[in-house]
Amino acid sequence: MFAYVIRRLFIGAMLLVLMSLVTFVLFFASPVDVGRYACGKNCSPAQIEQTNKALGYNEPVVQQWTDFLRGVVAGREYPNDPALREKAPQLVSSCPAPCLGYSVVNSSTVNAEIKEAFPVSLSLALAALVIWVSGGVIFGVIAAVRKGTIIDRGIVALSLIFYAFPAFFIGLFLLKFLAIKWEVVPIPEYTPIAEGGVGLWLQGLFLPALTLALLYMAGYVRMTRAFVLESMTEDYIRTARAKGLKRRPVLIKHSMRAALTPLVTLIGLDFAGLMGGAIITETVFNYNGLGKLAVEANQTYDLPTIVGLVLLLGTFVIIANIIVDVLYAVIDPRVRVG
Repeated sequence: MFAYVIRRLFIGAMLLVLMSLVTFVLFFASPVDVGRYACGKNCSPAQIEQTNKALGYNEPVVQQWTDFLRGVVAGREYPNDPALREKAPQLVSSCPAPCLGYSVVNSSTVNAEIKEAFPVSLSLALAALVIWVSGGVIFGVIAAVRKGTIIDRGIVALSLIFYAFPAFFIGLFLLKFLAIKWEVVPIPEYTPIAEGGVGLWLQGLFLPALTLALLYMAGYVRMTRAFVLESMTEDYIRTARAKGLKRRPVLIKHSMRAALTPLVTLIGLDFAGLMGGAIITETVFNYNGLGKLAVEANQTYDLPTIVGLVLLLGTFVIIANIIVDVLYAVIDPRVRVG
């Protein structure tokens, strides 16, 4: 098991390095003047040239990439040009490790922007994860056990309805009716745990988390139902029943264990995607998370922030895959052989 984990960590580290190189090639090896996008829409040629020097965009792509990796490991200082730092020491900005770049548009490091938005996206993703996994698995198992009944058809029909609606429709519907018109819940507003406690934190997360959960839960209900029904037709399930085991132990200990493996992959990847920011949901509820930060960065041509968010999301996906692989090995020991 230990050797299996080490192999997966090594492969993940190599993928992170390769992903950073590919990202830099895509964004910085094009013939477009990168400094124009990093500086903003209304920059003069002199400001663009100064931005290129300050951020190191006048260097070869390979040099930019190595400087970026060095910043991730040990941090770096901006402006990137030592001559500019010596000429204007009052403008020097230190970016501690892991440094993801400097945003000229917001006059701050990308780390500072992500640090402010990350807790919002993390809280929203965790709350939505708990709702959609628990609801999706429970209703999926009920539908599988009650196959062919009105309960099964009703659950599947509702899941298809929610799956068909886009996120902005569900979010606006819940916000307008539950919060504004009927006043069932207060209008959502993110409150950190340190400021308002767990109660206000959960209260602010309920509607946006429910919006995301309804979207994901619809798919998980159908997949859980399909996986459970498939596993219940296996030979070892019939053998367990022939031995006299009751229906509940067979379902929990045998069918669910087999159905859990593909769900782990989906949970890990979906959660990693949400950690990159639920763009539509955060915009509807005006949550200043990573998704809204990405939208604003695209609107202002804030290239360093966009690159930092792309690398951060890619990191989440790779880490999620590593965790999923390890969980696979725990659930099914046969995986460790590969």
